[in-house]
Amino acid sequence: MKTFKKIAAIIMSVVLLLSFASCSKEDSNSNQEKTLKIGVIQFAPHPSLDNCYNGLIQGLKEAGFEDGKNIKIDFQNAQGEDSNSDLYAKTMVTSKYDMIIGIATPAALSAYSAAKDAGIPVVFSAVSDPVRPGLVKTIEKPLNNCTGTSDVLPLEKQIQMIREFLPNAKKIGILYTTSEPNSLTHLAAFRDLAPKYGFEIEALGVTNASEVASAAVTLTSKGVDCINNFTDNNVVNNLPSVINAANQAKIPVFGSEVEQVKNGCIAAESIDYVSLGVETGKMAAQILKGEVKAGELAVKLISDSKPVYNKQVMDSLGITLPEKYKDAEQVESNR
Repeated sequence: MKTFKKIAAIIMSVVLLLSFASCSKEDSNSNQEKTLKIGVIQFAPHPSLDNCYNGLIQGLKEAGFEDGKNIKIDFQNAQGEDSNSDLYAKTMVTSKYDMIIGIATPAALSAYSAAKDAGIPVVFSAVSDPVRPGLVKTIEKPLNNCTGTSDVLPLEKQIQMIREFLPNAKKIGILYTTSEPNSLTHLAAFRDLAPKYGFEIEALGVTNASEVASAAVTLTSKGVDCINNFTDNNVVNNLPSVINAANQAKIPVFGSEVEQVKNGCIAAESIDYVSLGVETGKMAAQILKGEVKAGELAVKLISDSKPVYNKQVMDSLGITLPEKYKDAEQVESNR
């Protein structure tokens, strides 16, 4: 009888061990197959940020992450409103997402502010100056569980382009949003460059979308020879108002990337925002795979550019393509 009990106990132990091993294997497989939740907040619905998002999806896919397979992407567009961006970020943190990605500085700030105490990594795209608003400590060592890609505008190439297109111009008008750190950084750098090329800068700040149209009219009344546009999200989101004011004054608007030129700017030294998004997606994938922590991954600076121009706009203003830009890319107008 004792022998039978011993045998039964041994059998039971083996069964329990096998059961435990099977459960452990199932749990392991479950973890490996876990669908990661990624929140993406795009600050505004304009083409350059759309290109960032498309590139982001491409970069994630190239690195092995595809929406509906091993990741679930919750995409939200804040429609240019900080309050929307903040709300989306807080909801994503409450829902315990595995990562939040912010496209453009305001969206990145919303994501970082909501996630910084929750241990959720934040990745940003199209943030020209991530240090100034406190997203990262330094470009090389972010440290804040936050990293991403920075679009470094080729400002000197841009001002050289303006001088070539408008050899007799003296004053460049700039419309910017006072709350956008990127725009403040760009404006300061542009002011420093202007005297070197014989330009004076006339800058006018706005605080929200409702002020853009009237501010653009005011700016053109100050005797500017052209308007130069940065990647200011508020201004770009209301670009038709700026273009309309400039057309009334018969002066050109220079953009900062190809989509602005398609939508009525005369020319730009354009950064490729699809490529920017691709790099962002690849960085996000490294973090999702556990290869590196966000705060340990240096911000990637994207600065390569190419000149583009809109011949339809040039013809309407009676401006001839400078010889220096005869090999530049001509784009078709969306208007």
